Amino acid sequence: MRKMTKKNKALAAAGALALIAGGGSAAYAYWTTTGSGSGTATNSAGGGTVALHATFDAGLAPGNSVKVAYTADNGTTSSTKVGKLSASVTTNVPECLPAWFDVTADTSNALVAAGAKGTSVGAGTLTFKDSADNQDACKNAVVTINVSSL
Repeated sequence: MRKMTKKNKALAAAGALALIAGGGSAAYAYWTTTGSGSGTATNSAGGGTVALHATFDAGLAPGNSVKVAYTADNGTTSSTKVGKLSASVTTNVPECLPAWFDVTADTSNALVAAGAKGTSVGAGTLTFKDSADNQDACKNAVVTINVSSL
């Protein structure tokens, strides 16, 4: 290491004085800016399709009516509301005419929770109309209520 001379000491002192006079702090820099942006995400397919069911007692005969219970199963990950129900009748015997039956579906507009099974969503009546026609074809027929939600 070199020995400090009077000249070097004077230069060091002058440099220190200049640093103190110039603010004596460390220098820093930054940038300023403006901007905008957005973000997106896709929602899950919740609120979708539910499985609807109609149940009623067996043994329906011409001129009789039975109560119908409508339920729903929700296999999705979000709750959904069942809207207006629509019901129709079919049979497994072509000679047992669907026109001989009346079915109603009173809607409850029920909320069906995610993953729920058997939630009541409405009620109605199934009537086997008493016709002047021979209705023997319906004696062992399977009557099915088809239900949908609008």
